[in-house]
Amino acid sequence: MEYSGLPEVLKTGSNELELVNFRIFEDRPEGLYAWNFGVNVAKVREVLRMPPVTRLPNVPPAVEGLAEVRGEMIPVVSLARWMGLHEPPERKKYLLHLEFLREHVGIVVHDARKIVRVSWQEVRRAPEGLNQLLRGRITGIVDVEDGTILVLDLEGIVSDIGILKVFGMEEVSEGSKSEGHYTVLVVEDSSVAMKIIKDILEGAGHKVIPCEDGEEAWEKLTQLLEKAQREGKNIREYLQVIFTDIEMPRMDGLTLTKKIKETPGLMHLPVIVNTTLSDEANREKAFLVGADAYLVKFDAREMIQLVEKLGRGS
Repeated sequence: MEYSGLPEVLKTGSNELELVNFRIFEDRPEGLYAWNFGVNVAKVREVLRMPPVTRLPNVPPAVEGLAEVRGEMIPVVSLARWMGLHEPPERKKYLLHLEFLREHVGIVVHDARKIVRVSWQEVRRAPEGLNQLLRGRITGIVDVEDGTILVLDLEGIVSDIGILKVFGMEEVSEGSKSEGHYTVLVVEDSSVAMKIIKDILEGAGHKVIPCEDGEEAWEKLTQLLEKAQREGKNIREYLQVIFTDIEMPRMDGLTLTKKIKETPGLMHLPVIVNTTLSDEANREKAFLVGADAYLVKFDAREMIQLVEKLGRGS
């Protein structure tokens, strides 16, 4: 089962996505159990049969080693090991070749099934008990014809494993605080990503208003707009910059950006799309819906520079 050329995510700002549906099998005393997962098709370069893996010393247990994929050596991560599962013997394995966070990573899976198309409105927050089974690394669940798919927080997982990179932190830490102090609405469903972004922005002297998804952010923005109109003020007196992820339950970041840029009283607010998706197609989609900047996670120096530039309106 080897295929590439995965289909494009749908019309920009439509609040829809496509998921590559895959399974991890667990060998339990009562029999085989299938964990049913999904990852945004925009992160997937290809799905291929498991290539040879070069083992490495002194790496985290979940890192199987390095594999050569299309002439490039990429780290190979075992979700089953990260989950602490007892894998069934002789189970065929596949490699999801992913591109996100400026990196190429291979994820070992037992079965790559199909691509499913859903609306972000159908993606619900996972029950707390279920989420805790996977260390809080489920960003949402969605029901499809043949079961429930768990959508993983890949940023959190690579952080747990120890291979998440934040660029420019030393530069920012050694520098002085920002010249201006701005209020930034941060829309982010990953708790790991939210903490990183908050630490960077607050460390530079900015105030952060956190929101877990686009719908919560839209509610907050409409409340602030109503307050501004009642008081005869510009909303930028309360809020100067918006950072939004793309992939979020209920309302994704492209839909949120489109709504902001189509709404009088909000359309002049600068929106920075801040995402794991480093491909050119998603960059183009962000600007099509009116984003003022596109930033691939996590570049601390560039984040601060953009807030300074857009916060002061230049």
